[in-house]
Amino acid sequence: MPSIDFNCDLGEGCGDDAAIIPLLSSASIACGGHAGDADNMRRALRLCRTHGVAAGAHPSYPDREHFGRRDLPLPPADIADAVRAQIGQLMTLARQEGIRLAHVKPHGALYNRAADDEEVADAIAATVASIDRDLRLFGLSGSALTRAGARHGLRVAHEVFAERGYDARGRLLPRGTPGAELETVAEAVAQVRALVVDGRAPIAGGGHIALRADTLCLHGDRADAAAFARALRDALTEAGVTIQPVPIHDARESR
Repeated sequence: MPSIDFNCDLGEGCGDDAAIIPLLSSASIACGGHAGDADNMRRALRLCRTHGVAAGAHPSYPDREHFGRRDLPLPPADIADAVRAQIGQLMTLARQEGIRLAHVKPHGALYNRAADDEEVADAIAATVASIDRDLRLFGLSGSALTRAGARHGLRVAHEVFAERGYDARGRLLPRGTPGAELETVAEAVAQVRALVVDGRAPIAGGGHIALRADTLCLHGDRADAAAFARALRDALTEAGVTIQPVPIHDARESR
């Protein structure tokens, strides 16, 4: 039976975390870089604990003004410092709540940069490994970040997206371009079935690209994120897919 981790970016102060978290197996919690504060982080952590959902850190460029979606020309050392500080902030709160963080997933423009910039990917992976080698590193499927994580001995999870469009290289289409965001539940369900069941994604202009799918992401800042999450979970269940956190047995694999 196929299985998938179902994750969502949360704790950003703009989504219905209480409605979404019970539908997930993992949650990536904003930790102050692009959004989030101590209250939101603690609230999201408690919801994860209540519903048995794995909690992870969602660090970003330090850019709250642009929600972390603007690429900043920061050197790898500065990015490493920002990532370390943000993970540390969430980790401190998690310990107070009796929770051990399960993963780290960069956000927004930093996530996209780490998909192709080998130096940035290496800086992030090295930072995560230095904090806790038991943390999983989530990265875009088949990207520089998953390769860097494997090099540093981390368990990596190749991530695919429910409601974002892909180009022919398997990269996400830039926001604001045609096809970058799937607007309807039906479109997202069709893409999720293709990704999780068939191991491929439809690409702009026609055709498909093969992608490894360990974890499936839905963006929690959508106004309709809770409805999307419910529809996607139901579609996966109907397709015979088990929803669970990333298994340990695929640790440290890369492609």
